[in-house]
Amino acid sequence: MKLTKMSHACVRLEKDGRTLVLDPGAFSEGDAALGADAILVTHEHPDHFDESRLRAAMEHNPAAEIWTLKAVAEKISSAFPGRVHTVGHGDTFTAAGFDVQVHGELHAVIHPDIPRITNVGYLVDGGKIFHPGDALTVPDHPVQTLMLPVMAPWSKISEVIDYVRELKPQRAYDIHDALLTDLARPIYDRQIGQLGGSEHLRLTPGESAEV
Repeated sequence: MKLTKMSHACVRLEKDGRTLVLDPGAFSEGDAALGADAILVTHEHPDHFDESRLRAAMEHNPAAEIWTLKAVAEKISSAFPGRVHTVGHGDTFTAAGFDVQVHGELHAVIHPDIPRITNVGYLVDGGKIFHPGDALTVPDHPVQTLMLPVMAPWSKISEVIDYVRELKPQRAYDIHDALLTDLARPIYDRQIGQLGGSEHLRLTPGESAEV
């Protein structure tokens, strides 16, 4: 499987000539979802869900489909009847030839005064990839490659390190990094790499790896 990191929380997965895109939000490239056969969206925040990017991808490929939670599906399903599927924790489905399990229910706490919204994570191909969205969800299945939300308004680095320790993936690639400056990256790389207990890796936007 080819993994391509796009900006912020968006990743593209390619296998057998088909493409699955996760979280092409407003912080990712304008064409991040173009060419996708299937798109997964973890939650409704604009850095993960951008309606214009989804519409462009769905219009570019009339066979493309979206899987997402209810809050996002309600915003776009009417434009693409039968092509937007609502999912929740515990669901399983196949999208563009990828087997997907849904894990998690709520966004991480940003502040007690801010109501929590729904958020789901996607476990792809039996644990080859796990993208948790904006939560530190622990799936009931081993994870080979964790897409690690490395920096967010709702987290601190000790929580990120403990999350890696709990999941024990073979490797963790940074996502959710648009707010992390280049000056601070070496600090995160060193601390997560030394303390997390798993191989800690980072791809620049547009860079790919085989997983």
